[in-house]
Amino acid sequence: MAELEDEEVAAPEVEKEEDVTDLNGAVRGVLKQALKVDGVIRGLHEVAKNVEAAQAQVVFLAESCNEATYKKLIQGLCLEKNVPLIDVPDNKSLGEWAGLCKIDKDGLPRKVVGASCVAVTDFGEEGQAYGFMMKHLGK
Repeated sequence: MAELEDEEVAAPEVEKEEDVTDLNGAVRGVLKQALKVDGVIRGLHEVAKNVEAAQAQVVFLAESCNEATYKKLIQGLCLEKNVPLIDVPDNKSLGEWAGLCKIDKDGLPRKVVGASCVAVTDFGEEGQAYGFMMKHLGK
């Protein structure tokens, strides 16, 4: 019993939000917060379903997606339902930010799966990244 009393209980580390200087950094931060509250939707079918149901608040589309009909479908749905659409340069980066990878013991992403489109239904905590993204969208 005495051993337990002597041990100090470590306070959980408060994660400091990184400074956002560009749109990609803002997208990464927003997706990180949304993942914490299970507010990230991945894949064409699920994203389309959520946009149609007016649940998606913002959609990210990879510019590196080489399927023209895929891009037109997402762009058309977002336009029709007035959902903001943000282009992200690389689908591997988008997949990593959306949690489609394994993180190794060093904290580096491994086995990253590319994502052509990702939607956010719940932003979670609205921090600096959220503010930067909303300013970019003009809201």
